Amino acid sequence: MAIGTLEVLLVNAKGFGDSDLFGRMDPYVLIQYKSQERKSSVARGQGASPVWNEKLTFRVEYPGVGDQYKLILKIMDDDTFSTDDFIGQATIYVEDLLAVGVENGTAELHPRKYSVVRVDQTYCGEIEVGVTFTKKVEEKSNEEEFGGWKQSHHY
Repeated sequence: MAIGTLEVLLVNAKGFGDSDLFGRMDPYVLIQYKSQERKSSVARGQGASPVWNEKLTFRVEYPGVGDQYKLILKIMDDDTFSTDDFIGQATIYVEDLLAVGVENGTAELHPRKYSVVRVDQTYCGEIEVGVTFTKKVEEKSNEEEFGGWKQSHHY
């Protein structure tokens, strides 16, 4: 099993209808990978065309438990006086990226646009995202393991 880092470059989004009656939307993105969740900064007052240019990282094991190799990006509208509104979500499947990255040490999906859909699966805009996987290099130490015990070569 390989361990590495999945780096998500959140570039921008567009095409969202403004969900706020007064003022402009303040969108942010919740990104989920298996049990991990990261939250982007809030694009204050940027409305339906927010720009983040922000990197969020996840720890990844491949092959790992389960087969859900996907990033779920939930686009939300930050509301001060009420519950944040769900705008839509996009899904990025990363299993092939991880497989190539494990083999080559790194793999990248250059930033591209992904469709954002509402709960009823209707299209409501797009989000531009890039993803990079970097395999963690196994660290070789000058210690040998014997049944869980480490024996040092320092005499």
